[in-house]
Amino acid sequence: MRDFLPADKARRERILSTIRSTYRLHGFDEIETPVMEEASRLSAGLGGDNEKLAFGVLKRGLTESDLHAAHHGSELCDMGLRYDLTVPLARFYATNKAELPPVFRAIQIAPVWRAERPQKGRYRQFVQCDIDIIGESSALAEIELITATSDTLRVLGITNATIRINDRRILFGLLDHFGFTDHESTLITVDKLDKIGVAGVSAELLERGASPVSVEALTALLESTTGSIPATRAAIAAALPAGVAPAAVESLATIAEAVQGTATLVFDPFLVRGMGYYTGAIFEVAHPELGYSLGGGGRYDGMIGRFLGTDVPAVGFSLGFERLVDLVEESDDAADDQLALLYDAAVDLDEVLAHKRALVAAGTRVRLVTKTKNIRAILGQLERDGYLRYAFVNAGEPLTIKTIEQQS
Repeated sequence: MRDFLPADKARRERILSTIRSTYRLHGFDEIETPVMEEASRLSAGLGGDNEKLAFGVLKRGLTESDLHAAHHGSELCDMGLRYDLTVPLARFYATNKAELPPVFRAIQIAPVWRAERPQKGRYRQFVQCDIDIIGESSALAEIELITATSDTLRVLGITNATIRINDRRILFGLLDHFGFTDHESTLITVDKLDKIGVAGVSAELLERGASPVSVEALTALLESTTGSIPATRAAIAAALPAGVAPAAVESLATIAEAVQGTATLVFDPFLVRGMGYYTGAIFEVAHPELGYSLGGGGRYDGMIGRFLGTDVPAVGFSLGFERLVDLVEESDDAADDQLALLYDAAVDLDEVLAHKRALVAAGTRVRLVTKTKNIRAILGQLERDGYLRYAFVNAGEPLTIKTIEQQS
């Protein structure tokens, strides 16, 4: 968990503002959910491995005997910090369905918490930028999400990202075709492909007791599949054994054709995504400068039914803000509306404040700074804080605005 200095915080907020405004242009509405959820919801098998990383919140009023009597830490917790925004959204929709439109397009931009081992691009508190469509069963939902996400990346100046796409039905179809019976266990291993390679996946599957014939057939497909299959109907069909998940192939082709020219899609038949709740299309944002994804998502038609009692179609796409912010290059335009006024004791404060009022009324952000002998140190601090323009307040004189580069 990190602190952010004023300049960093301001930059983050400008980027978040761009993300919010772009999402809204695509018809999504922002909601807010509590940072805590009931522990039973956070450990209901919906969050995959993330459930193991959830921060628990102790019950109120525990006694020392309660602590000694507990056999497991979970017995002491009735609440927990959210580890993603999807489980809270499912609970939110189930609670407020009567007041929401038949097809609900939601924005959630908020921090989440996981007991991670901190490293580059991975923190214990981080911001997720989610858009979800609930109530739309057709591929239109995936098309809208991919379009809005691609447009957001473009507006932020990230133009060389690609979206890897697959469908869980294709994964299950492949496993059935090759004779695997334990789907979830097999997918956990396949999901490690980027880390341990084809040989590692094959070895682990054999260690788990999979049939050597099945492993050999899957390995052959892994070795023959490139990482740059265009997401077209013909290319998707050619990459798969005949007859595997035809409905999923058709759905992916429909999505790819609809977003052509808007997003760069690559079909990856072995993209898994860690969450077990996905039921259809899944996707991840890849960037050539990063060894990890910028975001991802997929269709999770069965999750909301866990809360509502009736299944509701749903699809979501999330951008990882902490990873995204490092890629965004900002121009100096962000500092054009900021100005520092430097003054000393010889100037009447009423005159200083009159200048400030006029500038603020015109939409300029103003910082007042007491002038000292070390002007260079003052200007250096202002530059670090994002103030690239300044002016000296001299009694009875108009302001002359300068830039930091003009310091003598």
